[in-house]
Amino acid sequence: MRPYIILHMITSIDGKITGEYLSSPVGETLCEEYYRINREYKADAYLCGRITMEGSFTGGKSPDLTAFEGTKADWTDFVAKDHPYYAVAIDPHGRLGWEDSEIHDYDPGYDDAHIIEVVTEMASDAYLNYLKSKNISYIVCGKDKVDAKLACEKLTSLFGIKKLMLEGGGLTDTLFFDEGLVDELSIVFVPIVDGSKGVDLFANKNCPLTVFSLKDCQKLPESGLWLNYIKE
Repeated sequence: MRPYIILHMITSIDGKITGEYLSSPVGETLCEEYYRINREYKADAYLCGRITMEGSFTGGKSPDLTAFEGTKADWTDFVAKDHPYYAVAIDPHGRLGWEDSEIHDYDPGYDDAHIIEVVTEMASDAYLNYLKSKNISYIVCGKDKVDAKLACEKLTSLFGIKKLMLEGGGLTDTLFFDEGLVDELSIVFVPIVDGSKGVDLFANKNCPLTVFSLKDCQKLPESGLWLNYIKE
């Protein structure tokens, strides 16, 4: 068993998920539409990679591991609490510096989500003890690279997550897409060609050929567009 996964992203016409276009008046309006659509899905959890989590929630803060140096950790998966909503962080080496065990955000689609760290065996004992001290859940999935399939299985079996929003960045999107784990696409298009060195929707140009069928299409403010596809 694994969650039903919706890849929910906002992108420029030329396929960038980061860039100056997001801070333009048009981009800001359509970001609000992106957040609205996220809320309407009413998922059990959202999942982001380390870089996205740093940019959106931790502000790039590093964990203070001073009190845990030289300690040994319990590498058994740690379920800190049963919670109605989760924020799942793909953090292979254990680098995110959290303040506590819940997300604090102005948007109710992200606020008050209990954090689940997905780490590999490359994380340190000190980092796992740091997470446990903050009452942050963690699951160990892979030796030196996150095993996305195993992570999905654990998210369902340990936390009861049935519907998951996959929200970047490009490396994380690709990790799940390459394993055939994306069931639905929800893409908000901003009518701007960015032309910058922003991150592409998929970081790996060798993604497998995957066919999707159009489920819905809606015109958004400022000539934006929402396209919704399901995998055949």
